[in-house]
Amino acid sequence: MSRPSPRIEIAHEALKQAILERALQPGTRLPEDEIGAHFSMSRTLVRAVLARLQSEGLVDAQPKRTATVALPTLAEARDVFETRRALEAEVVRLVIKRWKPAFGAELEGLVREEDAARERGEEHVWGRLAGEFHIRLAKLSGNAVIEKYMAELVTRCSLILAVFGRPHQHDGGADEHAHIIAALRSGDADRAVAIMAHHMGAVEARAITGQDEDNRPALGDVLARYAGAITARETAIPLTRKVRGK
Repeated sequence: MSRPSPRIEIAHEALKQAILERALQPGTRLPEDEIGAHFSMSRTLVRAVLARLQSEGLVDAQPKRTATVALPTLAEARDVFETRRALEAEVVRLVIKRWKPAFGAELEGLVREEDAARERGEEHVWGRLAGEFHIRLAKLSGNAVIEKYMAELVTRCSLILAVFGRPHQHDGGADEHAHIIAALRSGDADRAVAIMAHHMGAVEARAITGQDEDNRPALGDVLARYAGAITARETAIPLTRKVRGK
């Protein structure tokens, strides 16, 4: 099977990271021509990127309508967290069964990255890394299906936080992750599940609380920032820097 073109990969990663870090707020329009101009891509390739993001629960793309960053309802938010709580408990049980000392070192590395982002004042980066902690934990469960669904649930929770939650706030998430690691090391599945349940309850309380301010930057500015950083890191493909505003 042929691999997606580098342009598609860069566009997908730039948009996904911008959404997860809430640089692109739920409901933001994603015009195909503007995205295509930044990545020198045809509308066909842009649609492939948007379809991929839609399959991950990040984008709402309807026929004959401009795609937007997905905008969850309060009922959907509650359903997502109900499902995630159940899946997180099973992840903990599976990880304990497969536990190796290397797992702890790997997870602690992510917690250090969270702490560093918080100390730099990069709250949105910190939030994305907090989600990655749970995705990595699901990967360590050894169940590829659980890992896939957990990744989708985590991204949906990020959108829920953007709509209903309290962004830009130090909420102790990294400390809670450290407690989860300690519980996993203990090998006590019941205790670890209880700690995870408490953590998820706190996450839900932070995520479903109120309305965020509608202070949306221009799509072109966001794409230039994220795509430029990704391109500098991974490839030398030139990108268009300026796009006429919509």
